[in-house]
Amino acid sequence: MANDRMLRAALLIFGVIFCLIYPLAMVWPSGWAWHEGSPAANDYFLMIVAVYAVLGIFLVRAATNPAGNASLIWFTVWSSVAHAAVMALAALRTPMSHGHLLGDVPALLLVAAVLGLLMSRVSAADRSALA
Repeated sequence: MANDRMLRAALLIFGVIFCLIYPLAMVWPSGWAWHEGSPAANDYFLMIVAVYAVLGIFLVRAATNPAGNASLIWFTVWSSVAHAAVMALAALRTPMSHGHLLGDVPALLLVAAVLGLLMSRVSAADRSALA
């Protein structure tokens, strides 16, 4: 029961944060934006913002029924790991992008770790309740 509440809270928090990628890039561009200038100056960045805003909305909605949205939550976990890995390699390759190693890379790994751990605990609790 406590794991389910924690999962619901994490989904709400991360969902709202995903909807705030654009403002984060305005406040801390070296950690969140992959281009120079204003966040709106790059079409690719705006596409990423749109995708994460939609994912954020669906994570907030998933908080009402995590079990019914397990596939979405696991997609968020594994796509966050993949995205962080690609970004980390890009940041290491480009000295001017090292700020991402302290910004969006660890943020995505945190999302993956928290949601993955909470989903595993909720799933384990569900399995033990059936035994």
